[in-house]
Amino acid sequence: MSAETAVTGTFTPRPGAAPLGRMIRAQAALETRMLLRNGEQLLLTVVIPTLLLVLFSAVDIVDTGEGRAVDFLAPGVLALAVMSTAFTGQAIATGFERRYGVLKRLGASPLPRWALMTAKTCSVLVTEVLQIVLLTVIAFALGWSPHGNPLAVLLLLVLGTAAFSGLGLLMAGTLRAEATLAAANLVFLLLLVGGGVIVPLEKFPGTVRAALELLPISALSGGLRDVLQEGAGMPWADLGLLAAWAALGLGAAARFFRWE
Repeated sequence: MSAETAVTGTFTPRPGAAPLGRMIRAQAALETRMLLRNGEQLLLTVVIPTLLLVLFSAVDIVDTGEGRAVDFLAPGVLALAVMSTAFTGQAIATGFERRYGVLKRLGASPLPRWALMTAKTCSVLVTEVLQIVLLTVIAFALGWSPHGNPLAVLLLLVLGTAAFSGLGLLMAGTLRAEATLAAANLVFLLLLVGGGVIVPLEKFPGTVRAALELLPISALSGGLRDVLQEGAGMPWADLGLLAAWAALGLGAAARFFRWE
């Protein structure tokens, strides 16, 4: 085809990045697929919370007070699911991405760094929705009868996600990958026992209990339990504590996170 007969612009390249929204959606979808394909991540996010809910609801291992065990355990396990995804899973995955240079290469792509963090957050939220749906179905099958304001539950879950995401990114962006792996799993185990998830905080001595109540997992599990088990109104104290942890964690992550 001669230059005279060619249609102007038919084969003209259009270099440049895709629209920002499309890039964020694509990266979020990729992050979610990678998370759901990872056996270790599924163990943290799905298997452990499910086993804890079923086991401790069916077997009288821990004294959860009056009422059915599932009514006490379900809110705590929902809080554990948020922590396992937003903190433990995200810290480990991001830490090794940083070690292997994945973050460095993504940081040099047309996708802005803040958009990459947004995509990771969207992936966490999608995973949490799947977790909550699964755990809620299992809890209902075990006889759970929740009460309370759904808006309060949503606010607690969102602020809890923000708090744990900030802490997870702070750990992943400042420690070596191996140290992040060890520290994230250790924190997960410690908070599982001492965060009011399966063991009531009333079982701890007064001074220890006062310190544990300041932890984000305690605020999240306690707030969810007050709303879903007791039918309480808006848990402002727990929401305020989670908001403070979110501001502290996200602010520190933004300040100290290293991409290499």
